[in-house]
Amino acid sequence: MQTTFILAFGLYLLGMIALGWYVSRKGNSGEDFLLGGRSLPLLLTLGTTVATMVGTGSSMGAVGFAYQNGWAGTLYGIGGAIGILLLAWWFAPVRNLRFMTMSEELAYYVGADPLIKNLIALVIFIASIGWLGAHIIGGGMYLSWLTGIDIQWAKVLIALSFAIYVVIGGYTAVVWTDSIQALILFTGFILMAAFSLHHVGGWDAMLAAQPAENVSWFAVDKTGVLPAISLSLAILVGILATPSFRQRIYSGNDVGSIRRSFVYSGLLYLMFSCIPAIIGMTAYATVSDLDNPSFAFPHIALHLMPMGLGVLIIIAGISATLSSASSDAIAAVSVVLRDLYVLVTGKMPEAAKVVLLSRISLVITISLALGFALTSNDIIAYITKMIAILMSGMCVCGLLGRFWPRYNWQGALATLVAGMGTALYVSLTPQINSLFGNPVLPSLTAALFAGVLVTLVTPRCTISREQALAMLDAERQKMESRPTTQNVAGQEA
Repeated sequence: MQTTFILAFGLYLLGMIALGWYVSRKGNSGEDFLLGGRSLPLLLTLGTTVATMVGTGSSMGAVGFAYQNGWAGTLYGIGGAIGILLLAWWFAPVRNLRFMTMSEELAYYVGADPLIKNLIALVIFIASIGWLGAHIIGGGMYLSWLTGIDIQWAKVLIALSFAIYVVIGGYTAVVWTDSIQALILFTGFILMAAFSLHHVGGWDAMLAAQPAENVSWFAVDKTGVLPAISLSLAILVGILATPSFRQRIYSGNDVGSIRRSFVYSGLLYLMFSCIPAIIGMTAYATVSDLDNPSFAFPHIALHLMPMGLGVLIIIAGISATLSSASSDAIAAVSVVLRDLYVLVTGKMPEAAKVVLLSRISLVITISLALGFALTSNDIIAYITKMIAILMSGMCVCGLLGRFWPRYNWQGALATLVAGMGTALYVSLTPQINSLFGNPVLPSLTAALFAGVLVTLVTPRCTISREQALAMLDAERQKMESRPTTQNVAGQEA
């Protein structure tokens, strides 16, 4: 069986590499490599968004969480679905402003301030490495369990897997492979849930095998109300503040298609949210003493599935990891080329060198993420702590910037510092962290309070949003091989 799984993994990877090369062979500009030419149709935006949402945490991580906590495994999907629906209505209109990175967008809200743009670029790059690390951890654990490969080497193989086709094809390769992977993972997970339910004797038998507190409403009797809210909120914040989802907005064909694809993605994701919970609970009904709950998913695939379905399951699990990882990798590199390059060198990269520099940056970024991933094996803790520390402030910064014209760079700086500082304090204080489940709620509250207070006691920004947009456009066009149409002042919805 291990040989069969390894062979299936190799063939799948070759197929993704071939597809990535084929669909991206005509793209030759930096904008093509990093944003797919800003012309993604609705179906591709839908496919890549769904695949990115159903990542390592919401699949294998949520299965392991449900193995321990029953219906609490659905909280991940509920938070993500609400997050993508809010993103659709609140932020899809920024497509008209032609941003390339989230750091551009957040800087635009505060007069294109270079300090804020550079600081957020650094936070985004570190956060993207964190996301990549989580995907490598989950995929590596999964591959190790199924094939017998040492877990550290399995993580290396997972990192190499998505690195190859992303380096070859860039963003166009990412969205096409994501769309294929979305079909595979949905099919695989649904079949896995149905088969495992049948194996344990049906719905009633699955529920009867659970501890009583695990089958309460969202298992709040087991996790507690505040920790349950915090978990869903952490995922919601992740959607609103993750650069890869913003990149779906910047690369879409128009606001309408972006908004529709996000709404469809949210509804699909909401329906999907119960699938990992069912798989985790059926795993518990089968064997309740796994050494590591994260192994619940591969346990089902290896021991309960027939050979043919088991092969499909391994491909579905790997699809969940690779689709999200490739999206986070290309989002990180967009920040490197658009923002960090000019921070270090003092100038924008030449248009003719953008693709080469992007490929070099991808290799470096994925290598850094792999290094961090080799030090941890806890997917959910890794993700929720990283979101709270690095992304709560960015989420509040985006919301205040989008909806409060009074916001300025001082307020943005206070938002980021307060969010990060509070999250670190809560993480290092076991009593408070245990009360809330993770630092998201306190860090969001502190970031919002600090941002509003500092904005009110400091001078208004003297640079209008139209002027800020023109400044960012002028800087960005130096790295684009094709001139872009000048944005219309006040076009933001």
